[in-house]
Amino acid sequence: MANWLTGNVVEKIQWNSRLYSLRIEADLADFKAGQFIRVALDIDGERVARPYSLVNRPGEGSLEIFFNIVPEGPLSPRLAALEAGDEIFVAERANGFLTIDEVPESRHLWMLATGTGVGPFLSILKAGECWQRFDKVVLAYSVRDSSELAYRRQIAEIEEARPQQFRFIPCITRESVEDCLNERIPAAIESGNLEKNAGIRISRDDSHIMMCGNSAMITSVSELLQQRGLKKHLRREPGQVTVEKYH
Repeated sequence: MANWLTGNVVEKIQWNSRLYSLRIEADLADFKAGQFIRVALDIDGERVARPYSLVNRPGEGSLEIFFNIVPEGPLSPRLAALEAGDEIFVAERANGFLTIDEVPESRHLWMLATGTGVGPFLSILKAGECWQRFDKVVLAYSVRDSSELAYRRQIAEIEEARPQQFRFIPCITRESVEDCLNERIPAAIESGNLEKNAGIRISRDDSHIMMCGNSAMITSVSELLQQRGLKKHLRREPGQVTVEKYH
């Protein structure tokens, strides 16, 4: 059974009608950028918990989660209704292996995200270790429309600070938006547009791909990468692909 910390909401950010971020004050133990925590509320006499990746970097201060409302879900609508000062529970330890220290040596790091799956990558980018380890870092962030393109200011700050090393590729699938790819990530790989926009190729010799988001994207991209000879990374059998699935 999880041991729970009592936290407090310090800020709520509403990106659109279904996407929210919460900043939470809680005495969480040290964590690694890219990991997730379980957060919970007491609902009808039961403590209901779900895992959410941390958007903040280690040592940044308040914890931050990014989530979408699942209308029929027991927890997310209630999380979206919280306000500053409200109580929330946080598991005492973070978990997960979508972290830089799990990635083998490589020249180029690709981060492929759909929706709220961008959260752990923002934590990794802000933590900074990736800038010492990789020549190029690419973040492809796929959403349905421009209202879902959250954290744009933070991403722009990274672009400004690392113009030679970092490439951001927004993919907006249901709108035609200037300076964005108007196709899903798997289609952008098949068409060559993702690599064209990044200015580098995905190769088993010098690339590592991290993916976080919906299962359809992860499955489709994994199949495409497998056709190129890339395989899932395991500690016992190093590869080029690291995955975190959101359901």
